[in-house]
Amino acid sequence: MSYIVIAVFFSGLSACAEMSTRDKNTAVGAGAGAVAGAILTGGSGVGTVGGAVVGGVVGHEMKKKD
Repeated sequence: MSYIVIAVFFSGLSACAEMSTRDKNTAVGAGAGAVAGAILTGGSGVGTVGGAVVGGVVGHEMKKKD
């Protein structure tokens, strides 16, 4: 089930053309974190959401290129 959510999330990223760099980093970080969380916890929903939250925060805090 969580893999379906991840697939839908990544397919929705194509709508991010007008997002700022920080917003894109947040979205990519959340997606990568969700995948990592799902893998590390054997597909647990809590692990997937936790990974998405952590990944989103890390992506958001990445330094923007000048």
